[in-house]
Amino acid sequence: MKVALDAQLAIGTATGIGEYVRGLIKALHRRGVEIAELSEPRLDPWRFDRRVMWDQVLLPLRARASGAPLLHCAAGTMPWIHGPPVVVTVHDVAWLAVQNHARLYARYYFGEFSLRRYSHAARIVVDSAFSRDELLRRSAAIEPARVEVVYPGVADDFCSLTRSAGDGCTILAVGTIEPRKNLELLVRALAHLPQARLVAVGPQTSYASECIALAQQLGVADRIELTGYLPRRALLELYGNCAVAAVPSRYEGFGYAAAQALCAGVPCVVSDRSSLPEVVGRDARIVPVDDLDDWVAALDAALCGDDDARAAGIRAAAAVRFSWDASAQQMEAIYKAATA
Repeated sequence: MKVALDAQLAIGTATGIGEYVRGLIKALHRRGVEIAELSEPRLDPWRFDRRVMWDQVLLPLRARASGAPLLHCAAGTMPWIHGPPVVVTVHDVAWLAVQNHARLYARYYFGEFSLRRYSHAARIVVDSAFSRDELLRRSAAIEPARVEVVYPGVADDFCSLTRSAGDGCTILAVGTIEPRKNLELLVRALAHLPQARLVAVGPQTSYASECIALAQQLGVADRIELTGYLPRRALLELYGNCAVAAVPSRYEGFGYAAAQALCAGVPCVVSDRSSLPEVVGRDARIVPVDDLDDWVAALDAALCGDDDARAAGIRAAAAVRFSWDASAQQMEAIYKAATA
């Protein structure tokens, strides 16, 4: 089997979708699937005009040139005109649900425009049952039988990470610093946790300035570090030594930070919104998204080491649940169905 796969968002320092693409390609190679990796390093994948040029012009041309009988659009967008059948991974429908702060043209392209394209896909892959329900709720044109849930895998370096006893003070938050990630909740909690510090890793939007202003107002700015992107080794070191990983998001299609924490044996606290309860199951503390007192109590318990034994005990099961080999096996079956 040969598949053309959109790898544009794996260029450079990858975010969650880039992590997804890299992990899936490696796992598919291990299964003997021939992958034509499609990308153009000269185009900045994070500039809107460059992204549209890639999606709508270069990607379908490269897919045809590859000779592959199937195109996997792994970043949630599809070409208007394409040759071979398409499998599309829809990681979430956040652009239709919680991205009102973004520019109108971006909201349209990644939201309504993309939603209309999904009905033309041979198969649609989603990262969680939550995302499947959200997608079907928003489009009556999509046949439920063509939508399949495939959990993304977590990379081996998280699963095999040597975990310390935790430093007793670091609350780690990983992900783009934007309103739906709700970082301000952790800033407010920090004011009630004098022993703690907050390290937020990920690209920053203007929302980061709001969080810094709030921290200054609450007198905790000296205990907050917004690192931006970090090299892989530095990120793994944080997972290895932090006391707790926190995911207070209001909206997640999957929640990579939570899955990575579980596989690394890190105590984890997540909000009760969107896909997060589904992803962590009973393996992490689940707290109402806006209940500051409950968040303070849950984080304090983790900082004190109360969750260390449980987190260490669920590592192996989490690594199996979020195995890239299992994801690739499901994806290969979807490819075959799409080209049947």
